[in-house]
Amino acid sequence: MGNCLKSPTSDDISLLHESQSDRASYGEGVDPDQEPPPPYQEQLHVPVFHPTPSQARLATQLTEEEQVRIAQRIGLIQHLPKGVYDPGRDGSEKKIRECVICMMDFVYGDPIRFLPCMHIYHVECIDDWLMRSFTCPSCMEPVDAALLSTYETN
Repeated sequence: MGNCLKSPTSDDISLLHESQSDRASYGEGVDPDQEPPPPYQEQLHVPVFHPTPSQARLATQLTEEEQVRIAQRIGLIQHLPKGVYDPGRDGSEKKIRECVICMMDFVYGDPIRFLPCMHIYHVECIDDWLMRSFTCPSCMEPVDAALLSTYETN
């Protein structure tokens, strides 16, 4: 954006002129005794978990109790049925065509997960969602209550 206020003095353009230190930083006239920068080192990926919906912590910062609760939550998520998206031949308008979490259309063959309320989502999307909140993002139905009731009936 330009300067809309008229200034009686001209702009200072001295910073735009290339200086000797600028050329050195771009590799021109580099001192041969100077060490090259260290090689790129990939950092280890430490997963981030959400002990509560409003908190995010690295896995190394979780308490033992939080680790147990997260492990239980992962176990419950793994018991939810998975499938592959197949729109079928009828192409009816009632068929869910979009993951409401990522807002992307389902494509034939996409891995999906079914919630007890019969809503479907991409596996990656809903698994991440359920790690934060154990409710359906569409109808807000608690997922854990439905899962636990199926365990009690078996």
